[in-house]
Order: sequence, then C-alpha cells, then structure tokens
Amino acid sequence: MPTITLPDASIRTFENPISVADVAADIGAGLAKATIAGLVDGIQVDAAYVIAHDVVLEIITDRSEAGLAIIRHSTAHLMAMAVKELFPSAQVTIGPVIEDGFYYDFAYERAFTPSDLEAIEQRMSELVVQDYPIIREEWDRDEAAIFFRKIGEEYKAEIIASIPTSEAISLYRQGNFVDLCRGPHVPSTARLPVFKLLKVAGAYWRGDHNNAMLQRIYGTAWNHKKELKAYVNRLAEAEKRDHRKIGKKLDLYHMQEEAPGAIFWHPKGWSIYQTIEQYMRTKQIENGYQEIKTPQLVDFSLWEKSGHADKFGDDMFTLQTDDRGYAVKPMNCPCHVQVFNQGLKSYRDLPLRLAEFGSCHRNEPSGSLHGIMRVRAFTQDDAHIFCTDAQIQPEVSKFIDFLHEVYADFGFTDIIYRLSTRPQDRVGSDESWDRAERALAEALDAKQLPWQELPGEGAFYGPKIEFSLKDCIGRVWQLGTIQVDFSMPGRLDAQFVSEDGSRSVPVMLHRAILGSFERFIGILIEHYEGAFPLWLAPEQAVMINITDAQAEYAEEITKSLQNKGFRVTSDLRNEKIGFKIREHSINRVPYLLIVGDKEKESRTVTVRSREGQDLGSLKLGQLVAMMNENAERRGRSVGKTE
Repeated sequence: MPTITLPDASIRTFENPISVADVAADIGAGLAKATIAGLVDGIQVDAAYVIAHDVVLEIITDRSEAGLAIIRHSTAHLMAMAVKELFPSAQVTIGPVIEDGFYYDFAYERAFTPSDLEAIEQRMSELVVQDYPIIREEWDRDEAAIFFRKIGEEYKAEIIASIPTSEAISLYRQGNFVDLCRGPHVPSTARLPVFKLLKVAGAYWRGDHNNAMLQRIYGTAWNHKKELKAYVNRLAEAEKRDHRKIGKKLDLYHMQEEAPGAIFWHPKGWSIYQTIEQYMRTKQIENGYQEIKTPQLVDFSLWEKSGHADKFGDDMFTLQTDDRGYAVKPMNCPCHVQVFNQGLKSYRDLPLRLAEFGSCHRNEPSGSLHGIMRVRAFTQDDAHIFCTDAQIQPEVSKFIDFLHEVYADFGFTDIIYRLSTRPQDRVGSDESWDRAERALAEALDAKQLPWQELPGEGAFYGPKIEFSLKDCIGRVWQLGTIQVDFSMPGRLDAQFVSEDGSRSVPVMLHRAILGSFERFIGILIEHYEGAFPLWLAPEQAVMINITDAQAEYAEEITKSLQNKGFRVTSDLRNEKIGFKIREHSINRVPYLLIVGDKEKESRTVTVRSREGQDLGSLKLGQLVAMMNENAERRGRSVGKTE
C-alpha cells in the first residue's frame, strides 16, 4: 500500500503498486495527458515506473524544463532509429541533450549530406505517426555487450564496459530499435512531433583526437511548433551576427593555420581590446584591486604542487630546457599565491585583492576551436582575493555590485545566477563548506537576487557562484564566476598572522567578470552585430568632405576631435558623397560628419547617425558635448547614436 507525497504536501495512498502515469491519471485527466516522466525521491524515472513503497513524487510534464530535456533526449533516440533504418551499417555511439537541442554521433563509411538529413527527418516524422511505445528493459551486463556486438554496434559494447558495475544496464526498445540508455524517456514516439535537424559536424570518439572521427548530427526539439519557429528564427539571426563574418567584414582580426587557436588583432580590433582593458583596469582600481603581472613560463613542479598537473596536465603546453620541465601557464591562480607569499602578511592586510590581465594558453582540441570564442591563447580579467572566513560574504557582496556595474556598462542587464554546491569528492571540512555555501547564498539573498542551486556542481576545492547573461536575441553566455578555494592556499604554503598571533591559511576567492577578453569581444560583436556603442567603437566618427574645397577644414576638425581623445578619421577621397556615406554606414561607424561649403563657411559639421538619422548641423563644441554624453552612457543606451 504505497503512500505518495506530492509537491503540494498532499498525500495519496493506493492499495496496490501503481505507475507514475496512473498516479497522474488519478490526479486528473489534464495532468495525465501532459505527463511524460516522474521524479521519485529525487530520481527521474519513466512514466511507466511502478511505485511499490512510500515515496515523494513529482510529476514531470511536457511543459517543464525537465520535461523538455527528456523530450530532446528521446528525440535523439528517434533520430538514431531513423538513421539505422535508412543506413543499416551506421553505428550509433553517444547522443546527449545540449542547450536547446541534442546531437547523436554516428560511425558511417561516408559523410552524411544535406539530402540525407532531409531523409532522416522525414523518416523521423513517419516514426512519430507510428506511435511506437518506448519500453525500458534491464539486461545482464555480459548479455547486453554480446547483443550489441552481434548487431555490429561495437561502440555500445565499449560503453557498457565503461559503466560502473554498481549501475544497472538499461536498454530502451521502440519497435525494432534498441539503444543503451539510462533514461528516462517519453512513453511513446507520438510524444515527439516537433523537431528539426540542423547540421552535421565531425567529432572524435569520446572527444579524443587519437580516436576515430565520427559524424555528429545536431537537432532541436520543442513542445510546440511556434517555439520551434521562434528558435529557427533565432538561429537565422545568430548566423547573421556570427562574429567570424562580422570580424572579417569590419577588419577587426584574423586567424590562420600557422597559429591555430590564436588571434592576429588588427588595429580596429585591438582598439576594442584596449578600450575594454583600460576600462577594467580603472574599475578594478576603484574597487580596491592591485594589478600584478606574473610569468608565462613556470617550472612544472609548481603545477604539480598546486594540483593542476593532475587535473589539467593534458591541456598544458610544456617544454624542456636546461634539464628542467616547464609549462606555459594555463591559469593564473598558483602564480598569484606566489605574490601573496612574498613577505609575511597580517590579518590587517586582508582582504588582499590581486588582479591580472593574465595571458594563458591551453591545448584545446582542434575540433573545439571556434573563432575567437574558443581559442588556445587568451587573456583573462583574472583576480584573487585572499581573505578570512568572516570576509567571504562581504567580499562576495562587493563583487556582485562590481559585476553588475560592469555588465550594465556593456549593455547587459538580464543575468542568471547559479550557486554550485559541494561535490562528493572534495577537500575541506563539512563545517568550512557550510560556512562558504552559506556566505555565497547570503550574498545573493542580500541583493534580493533570484538564484538556482546546482547541487554537487561545485569545484573540488569549494563552492561557486556562476553569472550568465542573456544577449539581445536571448542566448545565454556563462561569463562571471566567484569561487571559494580552501585547497590551493594551503597546498602552496600561503599563511597570514591571525589576530591572536597564530599562523592561519587564508581563504582564496577566484573571481572573473568577463572571463576571457577574446570570448567576451566575440559576444559583444554578435550582441551589437558590429554596431558598437560609441565608447567601444574602433572608429567613433568619420569626417567626410563633399569636394576638395573642404578638405583642409575637414582635416582641421578631425585633428581637433582627435586631440580631445576621440577616435576619428577623415575620408577625403574623390568619391561621391553618397558612396562614402554608404560605405561607412555599412562599417557601423557611429557618426558620419559631413562638411560642404555651407558647413565650412559657418564653422559647423552636419552630423548623421549610422542609423541614418540627420542630427543637424553642430558647432564643434556642441559635437564634442554630444559625443561625450553618448560615450559616458557606455552601453546603457542600447547602442543608438542619436
């Protein structure tokens, strides 16, 4: 006689074991129709799962975030089924849910074509109509491995060998298609009517470039057709905003094979980079940080002592010289501890905030490199705060204020907050974790910020808050973070003299706001579609003369503006004025300054915004005041130049 406690604290008792789906039906027909799975004592299960004892149950519907993830996972299986029916010799490997969709990797003798994707999508639609029940089966481990080898699925057999012996081996059957999976899944293929296949890409088996290259088919799935249509429109908008296309069009940077994962910044792109760096430098000084600079090349023994060699050794660039091993630093943390260790610190010196625009290198897989968003050589707006336990909460609160100000200046106000708590494998006492997690939560609550807990997602050395922002088309970018570290200061012998004269190990807060400059600039390019707010624009204005008779006056105004700190150029070419206006508008220049005989005589300039708005004729002083006012708004003015 199972007793079931529901999220509203109501209790239902049943005489016999009962499935999740039947509990939903007992509650109401509407809920039964929407049910696709359940959460039993915190564990996701299929709707067909039978409850035989007292549990806490939450019904997962197709309208929930968890339900949508299950729909996408099940759609990945639907795609694999269609692929196997159309291409029987293809091997099915791994197919997880990702943001806004899913993918599945396949081993096949030739490349899938766009027409193949159309055929697969069509077959998926036919399988939805056939309404195959999706049934979970638990198998003996050895029998499952033999089964998959027998049907030519060697990758599945390899996956089974890697599953811990403590875990059950579960397979899901839909029609004649059987796949290895933990689940849960929707009850039948009929629950998967809204999907679209997007593209094919290469991917190494298990992400290792030493393994075979597979074909990855990406897709998306939604509850309703209008959601799919909106998503496809967002993809089209994202394609239009691709930083790689705009970066080339605006001559910001380039990349080439001789330096994979590294950026050749051109003058305009470097102007944006330098503007951001100088801005962050000023803001860090205002917030009590001291800037430092640490070496690029450090003896490998330091990385072994810090623990990075064990966890990130494969991602580090190393070399040997003078019978010593070195690593190009992949991160700045251990080097910052070395600065802290120079001279014994007192509790009166804490908190000590050390910041660095740290140049780092990581050996990212070549297949994961993506424009300037994912590179091997990058610079972080990195800082570490050395403090006492009691200072964690106030320091985090100050950091949140700092972060909000920076994001608003760049035009971002829609922020998502997540608190990642202790993982199973961790260092430090439960008491210290309690204090750190409480301090982070209190800092968020004190700001009255909505936040989501991610249980077990913290680093092994401490909990963290992650800050993600939404851009103008709704994409989410994880950027800022503040992490509590109980481990590294002690491993690297950091100490300070406490108030009672004893030696104590400081807490180390790792924090970043932008993450890497390179990725952040890529985000800015796409967010603004290259139409940067005035303070960031590499060319803030272009002076355009109508005829040669105004060339000298145009140059005079250009130099005056340059002397006042504005990034202004002049276009004195013997071209038609309409041609020059179109060219610079296409290049997203915020202001076009036009001078003809009338402007020369009246000592004015006619000002036109990149949006095409005529802002009238202004004296130099009026123009300077307008540009200063615009620049001081930074990105808080949604990028308009009028």
